[in-house]
Amino acid sequence: MILRHTFTPLNNNRLSHLCGPADAHLRTMEQALGVKIAHRHEQFKIDGPKAKAQEALELLEALYEMADDAIAEDTLQLMLAGDAEMLEAPLDSPQLSTRRTDLRARTPNQAAYLENIARHDITLGIGPAGTGKTYLAVACAVDALERNNVQRIVLTRPAVEAGERLGFLPGDLTQKVDPYLRPLYDALYDLMGYDRVQKAFERNVLEIAPLAFMRGRTLNNAFVILDEAQNTTPEQMKMFLTRIGFGAKAVVTGDVSQIDLPKGAPSGLIDAERVLKRVKGIAINRFTSADVVRHPLVARIVDAYEARGRASEGTSTPKRTRSTRPLPGSEEL
Repeated sequence: MILRHTFTPLNNNRLSHLCGPADAHLRTMEQALGVKIAHRHEQFKIDGPKAKAQEALELLEALYEMADDAIAEDTLQLMLAGDAEMLEAPLDSPQLSTRRTDLRARTPNQAAYLENIARHDITLGIGPAGTGKTYLAVACAVDALERNNVQRIVLTRPAVEAGERLGFLPGDLTQKVDPYLRPLYDALYDLMGYDRVQKAFERNVLEIAPLAFMRGRTLNNAFVILDEAQNTTPEQMKMFLTRIGFGAKAVVTGDVSQIDLPKGAPSGLIDAERVLKRVKGIAINRFTSADVVRHPLVARIVDAYEARGRASEGTSTPKRTRSTRPLPGSEEL
């Protein structure tokens, strides 16, 4: 089936944003929907199965309406996956002060997570990859620093390899631990900018260190984030949580489906969720594949592995979809 559409009134700026660099957005839509899209100026022709051609036309119209500015690739991917609701911030979503003016919660779970971080001294964020656990925690830390609510940011994670044995790493201590902490650096550069991050390190406003270096310290007036917490032992988790001092806030993030500890070793994150579930002042957020905001394939990959896990356990719990996302998606304790 061939559908034709003309965008009026003619707006070359919008058409350029709609099509993307060298028509990259159109090619992405073609691959995802199984159609062919051709255009000459404002006149578009869509060739493909009736349902897919109609879907492509509706998507083009929706994108054209929002094409005053360049359309990001992740925006297009979310709309192709039917997750357009993620493009709008949930009601009462906290506004964070970072260099990323477009930063916001994209799901009710994420909004609840940000609210819990603001209201509690310790927050646990548990869920699969791509749900924004670490990134949003770092954003909250940068926001607290910008507002002078804390004097410094301390980011840490256990130096556990993801199923590999890297052996001896050359260089000084910083060079040895940098590979483990790179995701935290990436988030800081995105939220603060490279120059500001470097100056913050020079002033000791920012600190990134392996978890082992936390023992014996008391962290006052600091925003502390423990990332990849599923790879801590219960003893390490207890040690970290008892570092919190006056005026401090801590966020613990991890994915209990990706534990890299030696076989049979208990995870400190799983243990902490069980031990701390009734402790006042601590909030626990649980994310699902419905909160994944990376490439749509990530959510489907998470669902596939969860389905295999349920099959091996002999259960038949249906996977959650975005249309049945639980609200508010967090447990306040």
